[in-house]
This record gives sequence, C-alpha cells and structure tokens, in this order.
Amino acid sequence: MISKDSKIYIAGHRGMAGSAIHRKLIEKGYTNFVLKTSKELDLRVQADVEKFFQDERPDIVILAAARVGGIMANIESPAVFLYDNLMIQNNVINSAYKNGVKKLVFLGSSCIYPRECPQPMKEEYLLDGKVEPTNEGYAIAKIAGMKLCEMYNRQYGTDYISIMPCNLYGIGDSFDPIRSHVVAATIRKFHEAKVNNAPSVTIWGTGNARRELLFVDDMADACVYLMESYSGNEFFNVGTGQDVTITELSLMVKDIVGYEGELIYDKTKPDGMPQKLMDCSKLANNGWVYKTRLEDGLRKTYQWYLDNYEKFN
Repeated sequence: MISKDSKIYIAGHRGMAGSAIHRKLIEKGYTNFVLKTSKELDLRVQADVEKFFQDERPDIVILAAARVGGIMANIESPAVFLYDNLMIQNNVINSAYKNGVKKLVFLGSSCIYPRECPQPMKEEYLLDGKVEPTNEGYAIAKIAGMKLCEMYNRQYGTDYISIMPCNLYGIGDSFDPIRSHVVAATIRKFHEAKVNNAPSVTIWGTGNARRELLFVDDMADACVYLMESYSGNEFFNVGTGQDVTITELSLMVKDIVGYEGELIYDKTKPDGMPQKLMDCSKLANNGWVYKTRLEDGLRKTYQWYLDNYEKFN
C-alpha cells in the first residue's frame, strides 16, 4: 500500500525526467526519499545495485535513470546506448524483485515504436515492425525493460508498470551540443546565433519530420498519477496527441528567443523517424490529460536556459 511516507527511490533523480518526478512527489506530499547520484551508485554494476537495495529496502522505485542523447549521440554510440540501458534496467528491476519493492514505475520512450508505425501510434502497435535505425540501441533496450516489468509481473506477481512518454523537454534538460534532444538543441542554436549576430541557423534534415513534445512536468504528473492509481500489465502512452514539424518548432523557438536571421536546412543530415505521434486516448480514458501548451512550455524552458546559461558553456 502506497502512503505519503513510503520510502521512494528515484533512479536518475538529477536528470530532467527524474528531477521533475521528484518535484511532483514533493508537491503531492511524499516525504521519504532515497537518492543516489551516478557517482555514488553506478547502476550498471550488479553487485553495487544489489547491496544498495539490501541496505535501503525502498517501497517504491521510479526507474528514470538511462543513458540518453539526441540523434547524433545515438548514431555514434549505439553499443553504449544498448549496453548501459540494459544493465541499468536489469539490475534495478531484478534487485527490486529480490528485495520486496511494492511498486516500480519504468520510463520508456516513444522511440520503441516501429519506424513505419501507423500514426497516431497505439500501444498495441509495439513490435509490429523494425525500429528506427538511428536510435536502434536505445529503443531495443527500452523495449526489453518494459517487457521485463511485464514478465516479472506474470511470473512473480510484482506490481511493475511502464509509461511511454513522447519527446520530453523542459526544466533540467541537457543543452550539451552532442547529447541534447531536439528542443534543447534548437533553443541553444537560436540563442547562440542571436548572441553572435549570426546571419543564419542550420537545421538538420528537411525540417519536415514531425515530433510530439511534452513538457517534462506534465510527464511527471502522469507518472505519479499512474503510480497511485494503476496496477496491471498494460502500458500507457504519455503525450499530448499533437505534433509539429521541425520547421514549425524552429520558427516558434526563433520567435521566443528573438532571433532575426534565416533558417538553412542541411539535407545531408538524417530526419530520424518521419513522425512519432502517439495515441494517448487510453491514458485519457483513465483520467489524465496534459496541461502545458507547447508555446508556454518552450518559454519556460528558454527562461530556465537563460538562468542556467553559464553551466552550458
């Protein structure tokens, strides 16, 4: 039974997703957290993870820790993305089972769906085709993690659930030139172009790829909502059910930043999946919908970037 003083371990509490979930849990009145940085606990090391669970015995686990990155990082280091994420997931989920964790929430990703998936993507389309090659390692790892939760439930009677967020952005995002995702990368490009009076900003690909974007605090709200209200082997898409082209996103960021130059497209660079729009009706039917409009979320994210600009340079 979950209570406000249940001991909660948030794996990845300093990342964008994990920190947003931590904020939401505090806002909801939860008080008992165990938190470890990656330097304090390397989740890829099985013996260390097992000892941590034996010592701490958390009641609830939020598995938000992952090796993440944008399209460039995924292309350059596919083995790292597959290996690290498999090890993190396997160690945490198995140790949770061995040490009597009452509830586990696993964070997946919309990139698990097939590249040629019908749009919008419904939960039942999972594994109906090949994943996008540019993030194959990450996607396969996330599919394995979700399936591991499902199969532990079936075999051991655990209460492990999975959520599949669309592209996240917001407070705590990484603006690293190599590791950043599309929103953070776009904000940084336009801000630096404005500061440097650059005549143009180069956009990867054709600009026609479409992306569904969810403010990270909304994802955190959905995560806590499902943690409190759902048990079972279904997983849930978490998103807005709306998408924009990369060009539309770029023009919105351009306006918010106040950059006055032009856009140039580098069509030698990949677009990634043509579209990743999720059908979020199952979660809506279970009582949850997103709150933050894209423009409002982008403005909050840009302000956070300005407030923290020095650490990204």
